[in-house]
Amino acid sequence: MKVVILCGGMGTRLREETEYRPKPMVEIGDKPILWHIMKLYAHYGFNEFILCLGYRGNMIKDYFLNYESMVNDFTIVLGRRSGRVRYRQNHEEKDIMATLVDTGLSTLTGGRVKKIEPYLTDKTFMVTYGDGVSDVNIRELLRFHNSHGKIATVTAIRAASRFGVLQIQKDGTVRGLREKPQLNERINGGFFVFDRRVLDYLDADGALEERPLERLAEEGQLMAYNHDGFWYAMDTYRDFLYLNELWKNGNTPWAVWGKRAALIARRRGRR
Repeated sequence: MKVVILCGGMGTRLREETEYRPKPMVEIGDKPILWHIMKLYAHYGFNEFILCLGYRGNMIKDYFLNYESMVNDFTIVLGRRSGRVRYRQNHEEKDIMATLVDTGLSTLTGGRVKKIEPYLTDKTFMVTYGDGVSDVNIRELLRFHNSHGKIATVTAIRAASRFGVLQIQKDGTVRGLREKPQLNERINGGFFVFDRRVLDYLDADGALEERPLERLAEEGQLMAYNHDGFWYAMDTYRDFLYLNELWKNGNTPWAVWGKRAALIARRRGRR
């Protein structure tokens, strides 16, 4: 089953980092957030990815083309037999296949998925954004999708306020402050599962989150998988700092692929 990751947006609200690189390449620790997302899916056995590129997509291509040499020690033969490379150690990524597709600079999310239709040959595929990390159980998500038989499943997460709420008495006395309280409403957290029939709802110029999802909801074809665990999107520079602080302190709830892998990555980042 293929996993589609939307990697084409300009990330304008994270301009401090995205001025010179695409948002999926902004790092948590010493690894792009895209790497963290792919590791989650691979942990549950989903190793085939389609990356929808757009803004500065060439940097994502360069990252994958040079990945082996960047994560391994190697010996290279120069001179007449130049180009021969022997890697000296194996990294933890096993049998991951990534198809990188240029889906346009200004294409909206629905259009990006529509443009990769020739690559979506299975009955079911998954889609998520290239800027959000979570500890969502992908196997359970897929099991839920298969159980209801509808076209689409969206992972619904609880929206947290970015501001503290003051507890104020009638006379104006502040009795307390609750930081970032959880709200009852749920929002679109990405981590979609789609039946291939969803492609009939998409067009080359539209956003996935607008008419396609609205129409699916109207027709009773959109189901919500409620996730109450960790979820966080790197939308602003503040989010970037927050996720990197978690990583630095070893508090990485999204790193379900194993504490050992996360520890190794952090140690490399300190060198």
